[in-house]
Amino acid sequence: MNEVKIGSNKSFGIVFFVFFLIIAIYPLFFEGNFRIWSFIVSLVFLILGLTNSKFLTPLKILWFKFGLLLGKIVSPIILGIVFFAVVTPTGLIMRAFKKDMLNLKKKDSKSYWIKRDKFESDMRNQF
Repeated sequence: MNEVKIGSNKSFGIVFFVFFLIIAIYPLFFEGNFRIWSFIVSLVFLILGLTNSKFLTPLKILWFKFGLLLGKIVSPIILGIVFFAVVTPTGLIMRAFKKDMLNLKKKDSKSYWIKRDKFESDMRNQF
């Protein structure tokens, strides 16, 4: 398995600074109150991120592990939804119209080999 590299403390601090800053100013667009607590947390993350503080390392590792866990849970769910929403109906429609796009039905011949009479390319100038 390939080892995944965790980003720097600086980038982690800046990303969370932006995240909490957005949480702080978001209510202002909808006639809400400015969230002081979120603004203070964003400033703390900015200071720790710009100084490349070691205090962010445990938070960064915890966030990274949370992302890996979330990926293991969400990816199969999304792929299952895509499969049952796209691939399964396509297969059912093809079966209803008796289409055999892959030529899987056995014919009277001994082989599945398709003999071509005319060649489209000689593979000399591929690109």
